[in-house]
Amino acid sequence: MENYVVSARKYRPQTFESVVGQQALTQTLQNAIRQNHLAHAYLFCGPRGVGKTTCARIFAKTINCLNPQNGFDACNKCESCKAFNEQRSFNIHELDAASNNSVEDIRSLIDQVRIPPQIGKYSVYIIDEVHMLSAGAFNALLKTLEEPPSYAIFILATTEKHKVLPTILSRCQVYDFNRITVPDTIAYLQKVAANEGITVSEEALNVVAQKADGGMRDALSIFDQLVAFCGTNISYEQTIAVLNVLNADYYFNLVDYALSHNVAQALLLFNDVLNHGFDAGHFVTGFAQHLRDVLVSKDPQTVPLLETSDAIKQRYAEQAKRCMPVWIFQALEILNTCDINYRTARNKRLTVELALVKLCQIGAPQIVPVQAAPTPAPTPQPAPKPSAPSQLSVPSQPSSSSVPSQPSQPSAPSTPKMPSISLGLGKKKEDALSPNQLSVTQTPSNEESNRPFTADQLQDAWVGLAANHQDEPRLKELIESYAPRLIDAYTAEIQMPNPWQLAQMRKAMPELAQQLRAALHNDLLQIQLVQAEYTQEQLAFTAEEKFKVMSEQNPALTQLKERLDLQID
Repeated sequence: MENYVVSARKYRPQTFESVVGQQALTQTLQNAIRQNHLAHAYLFCGPRGVGKTTCARIFAKTINCLNPQNGFDACNKCESCKAFNEQRSFNIHELDAASNNSVEDIRSLIDQVRIPPQIGKYSVYIIDEVHMLSAGAFNALLKTLEEPPSYAIFILATTEKHKVLPTILSRCQVYDFNRITVPDTIAYLQKVAANEGITVSEEALNVVAQKADGGMRDALSIFDQLVAFCGTNISYEQTIAVLNVLNADYYFNLVDYALSHNVAQALLLFNDVLNHGFDAGHFVTGFAQHLRDVLVSKDPQTVPLLETSDAIKQRYAEQAKRCMPVWIFQALEILNTCDINYRTARNKRLTVELALVKLCQIGAPQIVPVQAAPTPAPTPQPAPKPSAPSQLSVPSQPSSSSVPSQPSQPSAPSTPKMPSISLGLGKKKEDALSPNQLSVTQTPSNEESNRPFTADQLQDAWVGLAANHQDEPRLKELIESYAPRLIDAYTAEIQMPNPWQLAQMRKAMPELAQQLRAALHNDLLQIQLVQAEYTQEQLAFTAEEKFKVMSEQNPALTQLKERLDLQID
């Protein structure tokens, strides 16, 4: 039985062409080898698992190849290449700076640098995690790193470039490795799966690539974990179960519930997420990321920002068609506030549930309370014999020609109309009741054109008017400087101390009032302009004025000045 080798080691790139996601760097190194322009020190920096040490080994193997192919590829047939492949080469020295970070370790390395290579042209020293070296070790390496022997080449690798001393950086050629993109990771995993005879869905590989966060080594380790659980057939459901990843369907369904203002289903979905053992904070951040992906899917120019598979991109595009950008902006702001408050909240579940309720209320129709209609006056019943002169006749369809003569006795008084909170359109003229009718009917109110409003709603509507007058900077400044104050249910007051500003506001007020009534859906709103009294405080500048103020506060100072015959300078 063969010894099992993990995929991260088995499929480690052996040539520059097989390195994934670093085409610019590998091309630069190939050109340097072809042109024989080799530096004496290199610094490879970047996230974990992106190929820093791999490229260092390929570079060391290629420059020591006795018969390079095309000028920059190792032949894998010469003695130097065979020694490297069998891990017995004396030309390549690797040092782990995490465990060899003292000055003594660097001195031993410097002593080793003095020995020339036995096979090949160069002795390559690869120092991994170089940022772990102590300050003394850096200083001990500094002189040798600046002027090494002609056959010595240093390759430093680190994940934290900012921790390396500037004096070391200035003596190296710096290569910044990029995170491996999700499409590149998926394509490489598909090759590995095909080589191993494993069937895996693209959605599952997308989850693996997202979980790896740009590191190919992590992606291959996760892939091995899935193979150990699923065997030769890996599905999306099994992948999210093994990796404990929340199914993307939750986020897609939650957006649909929010758009349809379905608060109950949104809360039930969140409860289901908690029952599956997922953290509420991770759920909020994941949902915010989902809305971000929906937003970038709306514009073809920003679609490349969406790092996912083609199948998932199609689902995002379909949902983006149903979401307005304003809705997404408001939803992201709510989730961002929830994420900030979640860390300090005592009742974390309630914090998330309130955010979900707010999401479902975006764009929901407002519920306006309906006033109770006044009790109408009782309608007198007509007498059974309309011909009697002492009884009133109430025709069902009155007209000017069919109205009978009224008796001298007074008729029942009609109930006066009460002013409604919302301004209704009322009945048409031809539908109004005849004055001869004794039945009283209340005029229905139209809540859409006469809604009640609060002082906060008035302030928000007034601030919103500034956006409608961007081309009028003076008027926009007046709107932003002076806000109305609600006096009663339908009257607001604006106090302005400057007469010129008051005149300017009076000219624009008819248009502003009309816009404000439309924004608040209330035609009964009235705006009053009042000139406020402006009092300027008299400040003391000279010595006499300052003494006057001080003496008013303490009269004994005046007596002291007179007794001592003091002068004010």
